[in-house]
Amino acid sequence: MSAEGKWTRRRFVAGTIAAGATAEVAGFGRLALAQTGMTGETAMKELMAGNERYIAGKITSFPEDLKILQEKTVLKQEPFAAVLSCADSRVPVEILFDQSIGHVFVTRVAGNIVTPEVMASLEYGVGVLGLKAVLILGHTNCGAIAAAVQGKEVPGQISVLYQHLMPAVQDAHGDVVQAVKANVVFQTRLVRESSTLIAKAMKESGVKVAGGVYDLENGRVNIIA
Repeated sequence: MSAEGKWTRRRFVAGTIAAGATAEVAGFGRLALAQTGMTGETAMKELMAGNERYIAGKITSFPEDLKILQEKTVLKQEPFAAVLSCADSRVPVEILFDQSIGHVFVTRVAGNIVTPEVMASLEYGVGVLGLKAVLILGHTNCGAIAAAVQGKEVPGQISVLYQHLMPAVQDAHGDVVQAVKANVVFQTRLVRESSTLIAKAMKESGVKVAGGVYDLENGRVNIIA
């Protein structure tokens, strides 16, 4: 991405304020439709449409966030999608999908891995909250993936991540880019096939489970699984 094309959260806020009423109306329209009439397919389309707004620097969710916080109107949550992402600080899930408070059920862990605890959280989202879509989101230049590929000794309990990452990265032959993609595909398959609750929701309710990679350089999410 060129220097002119780079943006920051501060510029997003400024652009959003300048957009005024148009952005606010768009945001509240999405909130009203958080789950009403949504299918797995439309839920995924809303996430990707939000990513396009993010890339274009046309964020609409910030005014909505401020109003929700000011009026304290969120007494319960009705998100339409879950996103399992890496804990990396460069992956601001709600922002990169332009979704405000109450829209996305986010689970984060280094390497975006599916542990029993993460699976339980996703099952809660689908089975209790009624989510329409689940997205497993990896990202470029992932430190957890790079560490697993290199297999170097690490301090503390960091190495416990390796057991969840190695099934995917062992065939990448040292290529971190390919390992990131392979891990997304592997973790997505785990969610689809290892949870009877989610598998049933996919079959009976059309819940969509997909995997994607967020490009830190250009801000785009590419669906690969």
